[in-house]
Amino acid sequence: MATILAIETSCDETAVAIVNDRNILSSIVSSQIETHQPYGGVVPEVASRQHVELLNPAIAQALSSAQLNWSDIDAVAATCTPGLVGALLVGVTAAKTLAIVHQKPFLGVHHLEGHIYASYLSSPDLEPPFVCLLVSGGHTSLILVKACGDYETLGQTRDDAAGEAFDKVARLMNLGYPGGPILDRLATKGNPKAFPLPEGQISLPEGGFHRYDSSFSGLKTAVLRLTQKLQKESPDLPVEDLAASFQETVAKALTKRAIACALDCGLDTIAVGGGVAANSGLRHHLQAAAAKHNLRVLFPPLEFCTDNAAMIACAAAEHFNQGERSPLSLGVLSRMAIAHVSQLYTP
Repeated sequence: MATILAIETSCDETAVAIVNDRNILSSIVSSQIETHQPYGGVVPEVASRQHVELLNPAIAQALSSAQLNWSDIDAVAATCTPGLVGALLVGVTAAKTLAIVHQKPFLGVHHLEGHIYASYLSSPDLEPPFVCLLVSGGHTSLILVKACGDYETLGQTRDDAAGEAFDKVARLMNLGYPGGPILDRLATKGNPKAFPLPEGQISLPEGGFHRYDSSFSGLKTAVLRLTQKLQKESPDLPVEDLAASFQETVAKALTKRAIACALDCGLDTIAVGGGVAANSGLRHHLQAAAAKHNLRVLFPPLEFCTDNAAMIACAAAEHFNQGERSPLSLGVLSRMAIAHVSQLYTP
């Protein structure tokens, strides 16, 4: 039963959590949304500086909330890849320093593996194998989870990630940042059938389309052309119908691929992770489609869909229990395929 203090600073959330295996003892998340809103997106250097300012108070608060001291902590973990390099460096440097000062093992964690483990926090009985649909601002993947540290990417986006498409479409409609939650709220009031939009499919050389890979750049362009056409007809855009039609198209595309992947692999469970897992349209469509095939779908609680350190600690605890550790020489990487997770650890 490992107790792990983990740090997550891969993008614009400064997060610290303490987890005992799959039980959350404390979880602190300091969002930078208001800081980056004027720029319409995350500014990497600004994010790094905010992490420096917010991290120490977050660590102190996590220990206080859990009512623990350093003698109760078995290891220190931090997200080391993928993400913004400057932001990752802040968290990894802090974690290594704490590990040295308090004489604790250090573990570097793959951010996407953390999102997989978000489902373990709310469903502690979950065990591989299963399919994970990972949908966020930077990633859209279908991952076959075989065991801790053993992953195979079966499908992915060929261009924009789903969350990125939400943000870009919201920007086209002048709705603000971050776009996902705004579009989701508007979509609940709109007509999802108002504007037929292209799903975006990946052609295969031998004919037909890829069953698992997705594409959202064409959908984004279609919304752009549609909004330009509508603005010529009226200065007031039907934003609710546009949001509902866009969200419906994305949710159906993701649902179709996730269901196909699970059925083809002969698995009965789909775990969903990442910021877009909070989207109400995706939750509705995937759960309804899964029920028709007797598949179980696991969505993390909303607070564990977006970046957080509890999911990082949970993944680290699993590696720790397997006897794995990371060297203090481990660096950070902006990109790393999840299939290479084992490279982060030594027995």
